Amino acid sequence: MATERKKLLLRLDPAVHDALARWAGDELRSTNAHIEYLLRRALADAGRLPGGVGRIRGPGRPPATSDVPEGSNDPGDSDDPEDSNDSNDSNDSEGQ
Repeated sequence: MATERKKLLLRLDPAVHDALARWAGDELRSTNAHIEYLLRRALADAGRLPGGVGRIRGPGRPPATSDVPEGSNDPGDSDDPEDSNDSNDSNDSEGQ
C-alpha cells in the first residue's frame, strides 16, 4: 500500500524555476519529479536519506502495459486477415 505523498508549496526565483524546468525536460522528467530527484540525490550524498524511502521511478514515460489478460484473444494480435477491421474497405470507391 502506497503512502500519500506530501504536498509542498515552494517559492522559487523565476530564473531558477526556468533553469530547473529546462533541465527536467532534458532528463524527460516533470519539474516536480526532477526537484524530488535532486533532493533525494542531495540527501543521499550527505548521508541523510532515510533507509525506508521508496525508489523513485526513472526518467521518461513508464513502459506500456497491456490491459488484456494473458491468454485472451486481443483483436490486434491476430495474424488472420479476415479478423482485421479495416474501416477503409467501404470507402475504396471514394475519391476515384
